[in-house]
Amino acid sequence: MSIHKYPYPVPAGDMQLLRLPGLNPEDVILDEQGRVLCGLEDGSIVRMNADGSDAVVVANTGGRPLGLEWLPDGRLLVCDCLLGLLAVDLSNQAVEVLVDSVNGKKLMICNNASVAKDGTIYFSDSSKRYLLTKIQSDIIEHIATGRLLRRNVDGSVDVLLENLQFANGVVLAPDESFVLVAQTGGGKIDRVWLKGAKAGQHDMFADNLPGLPDNLSLGSDGLIWLAMPSATDFRLKIIHRLPTIVRRLIARLSEMLPVAEMRNVLLMAFNADGECVHFVEGDPLRFHLVTGVREHNGKLYVGSVEESAVAVMPVPLALPRWKTTLAAHY
Repeated sequence: MSIHKYPYPVPAGDMQLLRLPGLNPEDVILDEQGRVLCGLEDGSIVRMNADGSDAVVVANTGGRPLGLEWLPDGRLLVCDCLLGLLAVDLSNQAVEVLVDSVNGKKLMICNNASVAKDGTIYFSDSSKRYLLTKIQSDIIEHIATGRLLRRNVDGSVDVLLENLQFANGVVLAPDESFVLVAQTGGGKIDRVWLKGAKAGQHDMFADNLPGLPDNLSLGSDGLIWLAMPSATDFRLKIIHRLPTIVRRLIARLSEMLPVAEMRNVLLMAFNADGECVHFVEGDPLRFHLVTGVREHNGKLYVGSVEESAVAVMPVPLALPRWKTTLAAHY
């Protein structure tokens, strides 16, 4: 495996918190009016102004919304980890199930998605073994069962990649020539080529990341943004080298023991060539466990699975190109 080097993170500017009428906005998206939408743990979809005012529940999936994207018909695409891939009409709160099973087996954790211009949907199913409440066990056991899936416009579903270590964030390249999927348990991002001479092939887009990768998104700046809820833990790398039976035992023990909290606000941005353009660190004393990030007009809107707010911070200046090659790990 190649060794990628990353710069030290650049501190973000002042962080603003947009308070919510609920908990744990895992992902964030903006609409054409610049309003912020996020999904909460009680199934609510909340919309508010960019300054946090007028927060209102505009729909409820009845499950647990994770990744959010817009469909070409104007409906909100929701990856619901309990119900599957959903299309939500915010005008009347109607919820349509697009995919809830693949090859006769129910999706366990429909997690994140990206939508092509023609309506084709690329999305992740994180695990075949565990529900979201057992994410820690899945990552510790390190038994790869995650998948990258594609829902075609005719409704059929293809498996593009499988045997992934907790498949998570998904994003299409700006020109839709490839799709990326993050492996949280593997600390890397895979690429599947969709067009050109490499169509159908897959390779590595980024590996040895300085944190555990979560949601991916395409910013208005054309960059690919990544949220990382935790910095890389060397103890996890050691555990992954142990025999399977030992990893399973550790996973069972971890379910009974409190987990030491590691507070981080870590965000990265890559260009289409896989070069790190931004590595941002926010204030972990005010916000943490970031899982989703959306860049919009020079600001970063950040979601979390442990907060009752969306964090907003400015995008720092881009890293000088020579700094992206420094052998400095966070």
